[in-house]
Amino acid sequence: MNSARATAVPATSAPAAPAPAAPAAAVESDLQIAGDILAVQHLLQPAREHPVTVAEFAGLARSIAEDRAGWEHLVRYDATTRWYHRLRTGPGYEVWLLSWVPGQGSGLHDHGGSSGILTVLEGELVEHTAHGGRLSHHAGSQRVFAPGHAHEVVNDTLDGAVSLHVYFPGLTEMPMHSCSPARGERVPA
Repeated sequence: MNSARATAVPATSAPAAPAPAAPAAAVESDLQIAGDILAVQHLLQPAREHPVTVAEFAGLARSIAEDRAGWEHLVRYDATTRWYHRLRTGPGYEVWLLSWVPGQGSGLHDHGGSSGILTVLEGELVEHTAHGGRLSHHAGSQRVFAPGHAHEVVNDTLDGAVSLHVYFPGLTEMPMHSCSPARGERVPA
């Protein structure tokens, strides 16, 4: 007798259908939560008429530098002395435009109680510090300095240079020092 042997096959269930996903929580953006800050006037800071921080003074210098039509026609070159023109004043600050022919320098000086920002508009200027440092500043570069920072700025190139200087508070003194770090010599007082 041929008997068929039955093999037990374990019962398997058909794969279960995935459970329906719960609706995703809507992620709200800051704009959805707080509303458009530009539409809520009482949350806006009023624009300042004049700068008061170092960053704002640096921004003022950059905006003046970018407005070439506002300063370019004022530039003059003088072979006997550095030429300068006060561009702007505001409460507690002033802005100066200077030109430098090749070889002209400022002499070693500080700015008394004023801080400043030097921005090179055209050409290249070299800054020599009282401690023997030497920094080259090309068109577009800015240098921020604190009260009492002693330096000499020189045009060591064969081309003219133009710079913008912002002083805050406004420049009331510019004491000259008796040696030139650029030349390594003592200058008679």
